[in-house]
Order: sequence, then C-alpha cells, then structure tokens
Amino acid sequence: MQSSLSQYVKKRTGVPLGASNSMRNMLSRSFGAKSFPVFWHYWNPIWSYYLSRNVMRPLGKFLPNSAATFITFIVSGALHDIAVSIIKWKTIVFFTPWFGIMGLMVIVLKRSGASYGHVTWPLRALINASFIFVSLGVTYFLESMYA
Repeated sequence: MQSSLSQYVKKRTGVPLGASNSMRNMLSRSFGAKSFPVFWHYWNPIWSYYLSRNVMRPLGKFLPNSAATFITFIVSGALHDIAVSIIKWKTIVFFTPWFGIMGLMVIVLKRSGASYGHVTWPLRALINASFIFVSLGVTYFLESMYA
C-alpha cells in the first residue's frame, strides 16, 4: 500500500506536513544520519515522495535496486538542470552529473554497509556534508576538464 504525501513526510520528518519544525527536523535527521544513503532517505521528503512514486518504484519492478537508484538520481539531477535552464534561459548540465556521482556514492556506501552512527551528531553532520562537497568538487573538476 502506498502512503499519502502527508504520511510519507511525517514518517521522514517526525512531524506533520507543514508543521513549523518540519524543516528543522528534516535537516537534523538528514545531516545526523548514520550513513550517506540514510541521509538521502531523510532529505527533501516532498521531492523524494514524487521521485519514489514516479521513478524509483516503477524502475524497481524490472531493474536491480542499484540501477533504479542511480537512474532516479540522474532523473532528479536532470529535472534540476531543466529548472535552472529555464530560469537562466540557457542550457545547464551540471546537476545531472553531480546527482549521478552522489547516486553512485549512495550505491557503493549502501553495499559496503558503511555506517558512522556511533559518532556524535556534529561529526555525522560533517561526514554527510563532506560527501556532498566532495561530489560537488568532483563535478566541478570533471566539468572543467570537458569545458
């Protein structure tokens, strides 16, 4: 049974959709996650609800979970690129490779069982933020090589 958006958000943030502390809870749960894959489990529950329903689950019916995960990250990046391209009125292809790199990181870290849940919240937040910044740096590096 599929949950409603309200149920999904409450499960991810611990508070009802639109609650005054939902953003704080989402950030706290995401950055304090015990691993980078769990970070993404909590990050942006409204966006992930629609990606899960419309991309991940349908792909998961005929693809391995890792392939469905990777493609879902690529689709999310492409949608971000389209939005920025419309706003800037020029073609932007930055988020697609960045999200692809993060998707690969999620897959590898999930398979490895990497967990840092035993360390303090600030250190977990630093580690999770580091994954984002490292993937961003790799994306900038690759972009400069092909520019």
